[in-house]
Amino acid sequence: MAAGKLAVSEVSLDSYLSILVKSMSSFMSAVIYTTRFCPYCIRAKQLLNQKNINYKEIPVDGNPKLRQEMTQKSGGHTVPQIWINNQHIGGCDDLFALQRSGGLDALLN
Repeated sequence: MAAGKLAVSEVSLDSYLSILVKSMSSFMSAVIYTTRFCPYCIRAKQLLNQKNINYKEIPVDGNPKLRQEMTQKSGGHTVPQIWINNQHIGGCDDLFALQRSGGLDALLN
């Protein structure tokens, strides 16, 4: 096999793996309860976006029923409240602590 063909194959394999990883992360599902002007919510969503984690955002601004739902599910009264693959992570600080410890990547793999 010629060296040129090998290089093309390696590029194709790298491209394929890159696409595969991106598509796999799209299967990761997260739910985040937020309020509009919450800096912790914004920061948590930025990390989820950086990790290419698709998420459903549930704003609880002015909606006591949704806030009550969040509180019942999480046991927490503050936003954000985050779940990844149906596992409750907690708030923004919890999400970043999970990231620092390598636990977020482990959860995604």
